[in-house]
Amino acid sequence: MTTVTTTPATTSRPAPEHRRRPFRVGRLVKSLLLLVLGVLMLAPLVWLISTSLIEPSEAFQLPPAWIPHPFSLQNFRDVVDLIPIARMALNSLVVTLISVGGSLLVASLAAYAFSRLPFPGREPLFVLLLAALMVPVQLTVIPIFILMRRLQLIDHLASLWLPALINVFAIFFLRQYFNTIPRDLDEAARIDGAGHFRVLFQILVPLAGPALSALTILGFEASWNNYFGPLIFLSTPENMTLPIGLVSLSAGQGGGPAAVVFAGITLVVAPVLIVFLVFQRAFVESVASVGIRG
Repeated sequence: MTTVTTTPATTSRPAPEHRRRPFRVGRLVKSLLLLVLGVLMLAPLVWLISTSLIEPSEAFQLPPAWIPHPFSLQNFRDVVDLIPIARMALNSLVVTLISVGGSLLVASLAAYAFSRLPFPGREPLFVLLLAALMVPVQLTVIPIFILMRRLQLIDHLASLWLPALINVFAIFFLRQYFNTIPRDLDEAARIDGAGHFRVLFQILVPLAGPALSALTILGFEASWNNYFGPLIFLSTPENMTLPIGLVSLSAGQGGGPAAVVFAGITLVVAPVLIVFLVFQRAFVESVASVGIRG
């Protein structure tokens, strides 16, 4: 007679609950420090917008009015009456769009050549290109001015966006980003019959979206707030851009209400903030990915 031994069934233990992270004083101090720094950085911007929305007589009241009361749009109406801000905004928009879009196109083509095309003297030429980053803009303005004068582009918007098409930093940044993309994708595309332009615009450029977004933010901010270029190349009021308009607005006000000047500054700062808010996630991803990939 055989005896059958039965093993007791294993009882399944409930999964351990997620343990809470222990409270750390250092983490709390770091969060409070970041919160204080964030408030200090945002305070001037909030004060600028709030001051532009109140009566001029209440602009410098103490303590400052963080919430505009009484609310008024008269400062913005005064800006429109004092300077042709609509025309200046259009000029700034045209220069910025052409400068940013054109520089990204040129930088993509150049970065692809330095990253993917083996040609003689590629590395020395790239080092020579990087050397241009050490040359201040003030040293190059004289030869650029002579060139623009020979091209009869002085006091024309083209004198601002034409030199901006060559962005050395954008070429360097995209070249480094392209180097992190596996070359197996290029080889697979060439097996399917793709050429260089198709590999660039259908494979590399979509994968480099975060880098292009970061360059868009930086290029938009630099071109939109450019004061030195318009001051040198432009002379007639109908060709002026917004930074020149702000200076003329401040000079025209003299000792008048500063709230009107604040309203003009708000109109200039608002597009930059909107662009940053739209592309901020891609900007952070580009910086993080470049830092991780090397």
